[in-house]
Amino acid sequence: VQLQASGGGLVQAGGSLRLSCAASGYAFTGFSDYAIAWFRQAPGKEREFVSAVKYGVGTTYYDDFVKGRFTISRDNDKKTVYLQMNSLKPEDTAVYYCYAKPDGVAYWGQGTQVTVSS
Repeated sequence: VQLQASGGGLVQAGGSLRLSCAASGYAFTGFSDYAIAWFRQAPGKEREFVSAVKYGVGTTYYDDFVKGRFTISRDNDKKTVYLQMNSLKPEDTAVYYCYAKPDGVAYWGQGTQVTVSS
C-alpha cells in the first residue's frame, strides 16, 4: 500500500512542473472515495498544506499562496492525482508530499523535490 509521488525537478522562476501521486494497494481499492492532498516542506520550515481534491465531484481546495497558479486534478481510473504548478516562484522550493487517509489510516508519499531558481 503506497502513494508514489513524482514529477519534481529544477525549474527557473516562471516555469511549470506537473507532479503526480499514484496510489496502489488494497487500501486504495476505492480510490475515488477518498480525498487526496498535497503538502510541502521547505528546509527549516514545517510541513504545510498546498492543495486537496475531494472524492465524488472532486471539489478542490488551495492555500492562498498557490491559488491561481496551481491546479489539482484526479484521474480515478489511473488512481492518480496531479498537481499542475505554473508561474513557479523561488519560494515554492520544497519537498512536495501527497497524503491520503482512507478509512482513517494516514498515508504519505515519499516526497518529490521541487527547486525553483531565480
